[in-house]
Amino acid sequence: MQKDCPECGEKIIGRADKKFCSDYCRNAFNNKLNKDSKNLVRNINNRLRKNYRILEELNPNEKTKTTKSKLIAKGFDFQFFTSIYTTKVGTVYYFIYDQGYLPLENEYYALVKRNS
Repeated sequence: MQKDCPECGEKIIGRADKKFCSDYCRNAFNNKLNKDSKNLVRNINNRLRKNYRILEELNPNEKTKTTKSKLIAKGFDFQFFTSIYTTKVGTVYYFIYDQGYLPLENEYYALVKRNS
């Protein structure tokens, strides 16, 4: 039984379980399949990446303190984070993956890195 490539429609020659006629077609097919179909998802992922890079840059030693103005100056957006962690005493940490921040008094923030 002869199969056609789902990307370009060419006949597939080779192993019986081969799905694509070439690496190019396989990559093109999977790139289309996995592409963020909406600008909203792409934009949110870009904001999360930017926030992560900022926290990573300001927190090289896994625990430090910074100001809100420093975060904002670098382009940090407080609306975008991946999770919230609340301690037993009610302290709320906001995380972007493993990089987190804790709002303190007087516009200061504690920056932390969560160990997995």
